[in-house]
Amino acid sequence: MTFQDDGLYRDITDFAHDTPAWVQHTAEVWTEAGLLLFAALFVTGWWRSRRGSSRAFAIAVLAPVATAVAYVCSELLKSGVTEERPCRAVTGAVASLAACPASGDWSFPSNHATIAGAAAVALALVRRVLVLLTVPLALLMAFSRVFVGVHYPHDVAAGLLLGAVVAVVAVRLGTRPVIRLTDALRTSPAPAARWLAGPGTAAAPASPYAATPRR
Repeated sequence: MTFQDDGLYRDITDFAHDTPAWVQHTAEVWTEAGLLLFAALFVTGWWRSRRGSSRAFAIAVLAPVATAVAYVCSELLKSGVTEERPCRAVTGAVASLAACPASGDWSFPSNHATIAGAAAVALALVRRVLVLLTVPLALLMAFSRVFVGVHYPHDVAAGLLLGAVVAVVAVRLGTRPVIRLTDALRTSPAPAARWLAGPGTAAAPASPYAATPRR
């Protein structure tokens, strides 16, 4: 399967080679560090949702699950498309900044971009304001894969779209069952189960400024 964006790939990688060394190093690090940042946001979302509603907790739990499902879908699609990496296939391109993956580690779609797209959307479903953070992070991660020379632009565009769609579908399909599971965990006699799901909104402390009834 071939797309006609070799020229754009060469333009981006040529630009990458013209940037300062610290920019190149940052891009190389970011392609992997971005995944750790999204993981930290998943943990934070789960922890905050322990004192939220069962629905909020369910979505927070489903966010990393949906991202994992998107990754699996990406891997399955890679196996079917079997597109060679641009760092090996594009004639006249400069050497990639990152090591070119071994032959058989296919290019389309980008796993990193798929994970980034899924994580960005799933975290935005956990808390809408996070879209202001997660979407720019996902776009930067996707672009960095082309910048360091290991993916075509169409690889990362497809990955972002695939991840976003899978995340939305997975969260929508899973919310009701996980709400029921959350309710069961929060009323479980097992302390570990109750800790995992958290006390929910019922345990929120009363405001010290709440009005006291008159006698």
